[in-house]
Amino acid sequence: MPNSLPGTVLTSAISSTEAMQSIFSARATVQRMLDVEAALARSLATADVIPASAATSWIRCCHAEQIDLVALTAEAGTAGNLAIPLVRQLTAAVAMLDPEAARYVHWGATSQDVIDTGRVLQLRAATELIQDDLAALANSLASLTQRYRDTPMIGRTWLQHALPITFGLKAAGWLDAVMRHQQRLLECRARLCVLQFGGAAGTLASLGDRADSVAQAMASDLGLALPNMPWHAHRDRLVECATQLAGLTGTLGKIARDIALMSQTEVAEVSEPNGPGRGGSSSMPHKRNPVGCAGVLAAATRMPALAATLLSALPNEHERALGGWQSEWETLPEMVALCAAALAQLRTVIEGLQVDPQRMRRNIDATGGMIMAEAVVLELAPHLGRAQAHQLVEAACHKAYAEQRDLLSVLQTEPQVAAVVSKQRLAQLFDPLSYLGQAGAYVDRVLAAHQQRTT
Repeated sequence: MPNSLPGTVLTSAISSTEAMQSIFSARATVQRMLDVEAALARSLATADVIPASAATSWIRCCHAEQIDLVALTAEAGTAGNLAIPLVRQLTAAVAMLDPEAARYVHWGATSQDVIDTGRVLQLRAATELIQDDLAALANSLASLTQRYRDTPMIGRTWLQHALPITFGLKAAGWLDAVMRHQQRLLECRARLCVLQFGGAAGTLASLGDRADSVAQAMASDLGLALPNMPWHAHRDRLVECATQLAGLTGTLGKIARDIALMSQTEVAEVSEPNGPGRGGSSSMPHKRNPVGCAGVLAAATRMPALAATLLSALPNEHERALGGWQSEWETLPEMVALCAAALAQLRTVIEGLQVDPQRMRRNIDATGGMIMAEAVVLELAPHLGRAQAHQLVEAACHKAYAEQRDLLSVLQTEPQVAAVVSKQRLAQLFDPLSYLGQAGAYVDRVLAAHQQRTT
């Protein structure tokens, strides 16, 4: 590996994926811009704006292999964007092939048309991959949900033991959220995948009465929708995509946070898949760190600030922006890469997640029946009133804590309880499986929704 590579390359396997690195590589970025130039050439020829022979020569030179990327990078700093030096190199290449055709290169377009539409083409490919990975994650979560539909575990609120739930219910919550993101991304893509073609000030004045026919032909050529008008200074489409990716990554982070907490040594209800070199420590041989969750959480931590950059840039000046548009160039690819990396990491975790139902049951019993206090209150409430029942059971809980006893044994000695609830019934109230509420029904609804989505 050359020593000149930037340091970020060393951690790219954590913060990106090979597929996203390929989509947003320097060569791929230039190629997408050249794809726009080629589509423009074909469309201008179709509309009889330029000779067909000129378009042919122009198109023949629209290959990134013919572009000097080092020179392009250097010249972009002076020009202010990539399109200006790219068009200069492209024009020179066409001139060598056909001097007459070089007159027409970039006809009617502006730099932002080429850069924006090229970026839309990249985002279309990237979000398609994210959709595929999201569907695969949803399938894995559905399998997990189905497998552990009725597996009891402790529910936690404020990081404390609350009431019994099922692991199926927790996994169903993850799945339900992922499915909502699938729908949002689908709707977002419909608004995102549009052509940007407005010329110098968004009027396409240079094309006269041929403007609409050229724009329609370009959109069709690139497989994009034709918007009502150019959107040079209206960046809501790209910002919507970015914020959807940020929201998705945050949800992936929530799932990763749950799994990381459940895999703590003292909890040990789940663990990430194990394997050579995975999750170890440089100093402690016994460690089994949740490295997948760490990668997801790192991405989720970085995303809000990146999204804020794009949101801050929304108030563009007049018809073309000064600084706001430019702030998107590196921010958007970074957000896409982080989302894709988080998704890939979490897929690996979920697909190989190791679940310990026995440990889940032991953790339910860890508080000596305290988690069934609400059930006892509701049983006593019709006889004593809810407030008095709550006060009585709360006092019994404090006594159980102080004396290190289980709650059932304390309540069995309370005269007010014995007067209205039999010992047999009281014991039944301490069965966690009897107090799962609608957990099973909720799981079934989510699984049914997933089944409907996949058929």
